[in-house]
Amino acid sequence: MPSRMIDGYDLNYAESGQGAPLVLVHGTLGDQRYWAPQMGPLGAHYHVMALSMRHCWPGRWEDGGDFTIDRHVADLAGFIRALDAGPVRLIGHSRGGHIAFRLAERHPDLLRALVLAEPGGELDESLGGKPAGSGRQAGAFAEAAALVAAGDIEGGLRRVAEHTGGPGAWERRSEARKQIGRDNVRTLLGQIHERRAPYSRAAAEAIRTPTLLVVGEKTLPNFVANADALERHIAGAERVGIPDAAHPMSDENPGAFNAAVLAFLERH
Repeated sequence: MPSRMIDGYDLNYAESGQGAPLVLVHGTLGDQRYWAPQMGPLGAHYHVMALSMRHCWPGRWEDGGDFTIDRHVADLAGFIRALDAGPVRLIGHSRGGHIAFRLAERHPDLLRALVLAEPGGELDESLGGKPAGSGRQAGAFAEAAALVAAGDIEGGLRRVAEHTGGPGAWERRSEARKQIGRDNVRTLLGQIHERRAPYSRAAAEAIRTPTLLVVGEKTLPNFVANADALERHIAGAERVGIPDAAHPMSDENPGAFNAAVLAFLERH
């Protein structure tokens, strides 16, 4: 498994294909394996690299480890610079979409095109959200982490799955996706301290990278609200809906997801 040393940490990744670099960033409880349905189809056009973020499988969570948004944004920036291949195309899903958004905000020189697949997080009041600290997400993840800390692994995983996918979401997942969650479950103990800032209008308006927002047509309202707000304030943002799919749209309808992403990337 290839890796690159970034700020003292071996950042592992899967890769496929040749050509211009395309970097993929997974979400909560994920790792590079989440992107398995994309590796072949996208690798036919690009040099695809799917990262496992710091402390995610095949790495492991260590108590006291650094699992903040800022740390992961810095890792992503360091990885892209280490490629020494110029600006890259970047896809982020859920929490990975938030990381990708922050990279575009802080390091626009590193990006040629940006795909945000239901970026996770909250909206601040400038985007019609609630006052800081009153969002649903932090509470759901804290509940899940408490279950994991108490030894109820499946209960914690079910809580996160239902927060992102509604009732019964955990039971509907394939065994392969459930195992990815189990392999990364202790990262929840770090994620509750990740200090994820809400999206703001100013931050969205600062994005100048060509951007595609991808939303599953069966997804929950909070992800739709994020996409609506970012679409309004990221200049020139495009948007596509993925039929017959909810939050994990790249897994539930990979054909439609891959086609939409490729069409956008080939224009940028």
